[in-house]
Amino acid sequence: MASTIAEWLKALELEHLTSLFEESQVSFRDLPLLNDDDLKDIGLALGPRRRVLNAIEYLEPATVASNTEALTPEFRLGSEAERRQLTIVFCDLVGSTELSQKLDPEDLRETIRRYQDAVSGAVARYEGYVAKFLGDGVLTYFGWPRAYEDQAERAVRAGLDSVAAVRKLEFEGVGTLEARVGIATGQVVVGDLTSIGGRDADAVTGETPNLAARLQAVADPGQVVISETTRRHVGETFDLVELGLQVLKGFADPLPAWTVEGDRKVESRFEAAHGQKLSPIVGRDTELQLLLDRWDLGKGGEGQVVLLSGEAGIGKSRLMQALRERVTEQPHRVQSYQCSPYHTNSALYPFIQQLARSAGFAANDEVEERLDKLDRMLGAENTYPTEVGALFAGLLSLPAELRYVAPDMTPQQRKARTFDALISRLLVLARQSPLLFVFEDAHWVDPTSQELLQQAALRIADAPVLMLVTHRPEWATPFADHANGSALALNRLGRKAAAQIVHSIAGEDFDDAFVLKLVSRTDGIPLFLEELTKTTLEAGTASDDAVSSVPETLQASLLARLDRLGPAKEVAQIGAVIGREFSHGLISATSELPDKELAAYLDRLVTSGLVSRTAEGSQATYTFKHALVQDAAYHSLLMARRGELHLVAGKAFEDILANKGELT
Repeated sequence: MASTIAEWLKALELEHLTSLFEESQVSFRDLPLLNDDDLKDIGLALGPRRRVLNAIEYLEPATVASNTEALTPEFRLGSEAERRQLTIVFCDLVGSTELSQKLDPEDLRETIRRYQDAVSGAVARYEGYVAKFLGDGVLTYFGWPRAYEDQAERAVRAGLDSVAAVRKLEFEGVGTLEARVGIATGQVVVGDLTSIGGRDADAVTGETPNLAARLQAVADPGQVVISETTRRHVGETFDLVELGLQVLKGFADPLPAWTVEGDRKVESRFEAAHGQKLSPIVGRDTELQLLLDRWDLGKGGEGQVVLLSGEAGIGKSRLMQALRERVTEQPHRVQSYQCSPYHTNSALYPFIQQLARSAGFAANDEVEERLDKLDRMLGAENTYPTEVGALFAGLLSLPAELRYVAPDMTPQQRKARTFDALISRLLVLARQSPLLFVFEDAHWVDPTSQELLQQAALRIADAPVLMLVTHRPEWATPFADHANGSALALNRLGRKAAAQIVHSIAGEDFDDAFVLKLVSRTDGIPLFLEELTKTTLEAGTASDDAVSSVPETLQASLLARLDRLGPAKEVAQIGAVIGREFSHGLISATSELPDKELAAYLDRLVTSGLVSRTAEGSQATYTFKHALVQDAAYHSLLMARRGELHLVAGKAFEDILANKGELT
């Protein structure tokens, strides 16, 4: 294990970057302090930045501070195999056999290397993990070594980008290349696989890798083909074409498959996930009335800002949709902006995307056609000064000089005038009709957009505007002192409201006692409740086994919360074996960790919000706040490991009773 920058980078296969860190005087103990901008300043390209940032998350602070060993992802997961839900991408180079016949071996080697680099870059962009190069094939995982709530979407985007990146490669005597991609999602065991021939720390076992490889074989050159489970996970994010049932080698029954045509035009991630099928909103009457009151003030010319916060799945976007439904009959205009986890460092990304939607850009538009559409939008909105057209064309990556003439500006002047043009456009629209300005998922906002958002909040003070900003609790809001600002935090639903959600999905299929079980296990989080209810209905039985399962649509999201714990995750897994509630004495005896190390990990569990604590020290008792999080932690363990921990915990329990007569 590493104790220096050089050793740590070598473990990540980035040893060639050591000099960049040394020139910037970045020491090993400085690593937890670095962010993406710092790594840009050092000189790291996108792929290495993502790999370094991912590895930094798994550094144990105490270890780094003492300048001893670092916990890289490979070390953290290499010693213990796990059960996980992965989305696996298999990318294959089309016509590699013909290439081998045309090219000298050295030229072929260079061709394959450039192809692999193109695919690896696309995978790194969405924080996937390149597991293996298999000749002309590239096998990648999304969901390991770290899970993401949207890992299936990330995998599909990486597949589309891989195909596009390979197509751009050109070689003398060969021309352009083509790739094809297969993607599948499912349960696997990932971790150290040992045999007489050696060890494979990244090995995955299960049918999912085979399915991804077989789907790749079905794809035409330039196509991305996905499995049914992957399709369910990506919702309506992409335009898909059904291929029907496919006979795949090694699979007894034909399986459905879809090709991915590209992004579907939607305003928000919520719309992409749910489409038009929205569940009734319940238990939010007070919150909805507050939004309506602020809307009335805003449309009367007292510009309002409402910050709507809550954890993932709590119902922020659904409440926002309910507001839009309630004001439908009133004269108004909506401007929606969606932040993205893939563009947290893309300046003005949500504003650029909104401009493109408003102008009606299509994927196959030519440059002149896009400029025409931009002209029509600006003309219709009465925001047509030549300088505005030039600024907006620049934002949209269009050659402004083909249509507009703009004065020379310094970068600082261009930024200031761009901000003014975007905000002025909002005010012009608001004068035409009261404006509902919706800015979603601000926890993913890029710094430039946040700065613009702050300025816009000040400028709307005397305009008929309601600015509604949704975000998760971890976002440090910059609007605390806004004169017309309101903060609205969504809490979990009570039992009565939660039961209404169950009945809205299942009708009267479940009796009151079973509904109560569903409500209890989901802790009043609407998304959890909806998915568990649907999973139970699909199982066809209202049994304890059905209600105790973790819906496949939630597994990545739940495991992502656990993975963010780093090495403290192991303590969460041990606690999950003991039960939803566990004492300090029992977790200490079962884990066999040194007291100081265990205390630090338990503190991290509490700070994360996944576990609550009553009392302190050896008298403390810990409780998982979400039963589904406990289940996700428990089921991520191999069955053999669960059995071992059950035995150890049982023996520890007996010893505590025998020695003290009670649990401490």
